[in-house]
Amino acid sequence: MLIEKYKKNKEKNNQNKKEKIDFMEGSFSDIDYIAPSYVNLLNPKFIEIDNNYYSSILLTNYFREQKDLILKSIIDTNIDINISIFYEKQNTYKTIRDLTYHIGNVGVDIKSNNQNRQDIDLATFTYNDAKYIRKELQINNEDLYFFYIYINTYSQDVKELEFILNKIEGIIESNGMQTRRAFFRQEEAFKACLPLKENNKLLKEVSKRNILTSGLVATYPFISSAIFDEDGIFVGINIYNNSLAFIDRYNTDKYKNANMCIFGTSGAGKSFYTKLLILRYRLLGIEQYIIDPEREYNKLCKNLNGTLLKIGPGSNTYINVFDIREESIEDEEQGYLANKISKLIGFFNLIFGKINEEEKAILEEKLIELYNSKNITFDDKSLFKIKENKINIKPIFKESTDMPTLGDFYEILDKDNRTKIFKTKLIPFIKGSLKFFNNYTNVELNNKLIVADVYELGEENLKYGMYLFTDLFWDKIKKDRKIKKAIYLDEIWRLIGVTSNKDVASFIYKIFKTIRKYGGSSVAITQDISDIFSLEEGTYGKSILNNSSIKTFFSLEEENIKILEQYTNLSEKEKIEIKSLKRGECLMFVGDEHILNKIYSADFEKELIEKEINK
Repeated sequence: MLIEKYKKNKEKNNQNKKEKIDFMEGSFSDIDYIAPSYVNLLNPKFIEIDNNYYSSILLTNYFREQKDLILKSIIDTNIDINISIFYEKQNTYKTIRDLTYHIGNVGVDIKSNNQNRQDIDLATFTYNDAKYIRKELQINNEDLYFFYIYINTYSQDVKELEFILNKIEGIIESNGMQTRRAFFRQEEAFKACLPLKENNKLLKEVSKRNILTSGLVATYPFISSAIFDEDGIFVGINIYNNSLAFIDRYNTDKYKNANMCIFGTSGAGKSFYTKLLILRYRLLGIEQYIIDPEREYNKLCKNLNGTLLKIGPGSNTYINVFDIREESIEDEEQGYLANKISKLIGFFNLIFGKINEEEKAILEEKLIELYNSKNITFDDKSLFKIKENKINIKPIFKESTDMPTLGDFYEILDKDNRTKIFKTKLIPFIKGSLKFFNNYTNVELNNKLIVADVYELGEENLKYGMYLFTDLFWDKIKKDRKIKKAIYLDEIWRLIGVTSNKDVASFIYKIFKTIRKYGGSSVAITQDISDIFSLEEGTYGKSILNNSSIKTFFSLEEENIKILEQYTNLSEKEKIEIKSLKRGECLMFVGDEHILNKIYSADFEKELIEKEINK
């Protein structure tokens, strides 16, 4: 009775199973989504899959003494390839036993004189190799591996496929390795290059080579120069391998600072790249301050709703160089006036030329007298005031109209015979073509994008305006450490080159050295590399270069490359590459990575950068 019941249940289950199978017939599975429409295996030279032609190359031999990474030259190309490497660890005990047996047999053959000279040389060669491998296994605890390397490439055109194969073979063989095409083994080689871990016996017979543990380092494949920061912005495509480059220069875990250097000849693409960075960081809400001596950023500023500050004979915006701002020192610090006087010494160095220590002391004495005339002393409380008819309110910081001006300083210099020469040199700033410097500040700076246009100052006077705005922007950068911000110093050579002075250059260097702790980034931009290394034998230019985690070199002239070579670790290959870069291409040093990069932008980005859009 139980047996019959079991049989009925079994028949019922089989019937249900058959109905389920019938039901599944004709359905569309996950495999069908990824499976090709057709596969053509008739040609021994390649496989045809969905209008693509695939062909494989087997690596069959390499140098006995391999010190370099054997795959670096092929991985660093922009060829579309798939590489599979198989390692098979051998039993150490069995290997030593077989080697000992082989050494004994070959040793006997070498001692016999019945062989010709060529046979003896060959036997001696294998004898020494076997002894070397046995020693490494027994004494140095190495292991023996068999390893196999397969390279698969593809194209939609057979002629192009042949060209690619020849190129791969040329690159590999130029590095002392031997290859063989996988004729009549294309299917097996194609599967070997898929993530299936399938190493067919037909391939192993051709490509098997032995290697010790120490030699495995030379086969390490993950050596492609690539930059992909998770929260970074897109800066272009790696020319070597077509990988996307994303950089987050504010990543303090990866980079020692967020500073950048952008060097390149006129027309090489450095200005466009800088504008692209400004645009993309604007979208992220990062505060950005640009000093623009060539009037290159006005359109971008307007299109991004930034604030444009112009200073010059035709401008109606003014910045008072004597302003002491509340944010110029941090909350827990002291010494507003002392901090300001050190900056002013640098500024007047630009106007008065090189001044000695005695003249500097006299100048400082007059500056102290100047601020005292406005009731501002070394006591920081003197910079705060209480409004009339207000009781029990927090004191407010003095405004620009409470500060002295260049005119006030001119009058103080006139009272002392020791400073008559300084007074004379100030005349253009008080009564002449530069009198717009003698005004109170009349601009509000609440925008996250501010461009300082100093183009109207002319070649000789640009440095005054650049220093003035650098001082202003530096105070804003120090206001809040938690906010990300950046300052762009275009044509920075005017501030740290031979036309500047040590006080100004030291101030710029201080910005590059300390801006990191304020959550900021300094960007040095120039086409005159020789000039940034012209002051104090290149001390300040070198310091700024060394304090920039990201360095971008567009096309440069031979003379500038030689100068750059003295201060960076450029290889011979990189020197040649910099000289031959096309417009929009650059060599980037990002941390320890060196990559060749092609700058890319979307059409709307290009329009925002290059065209003036009426809103």
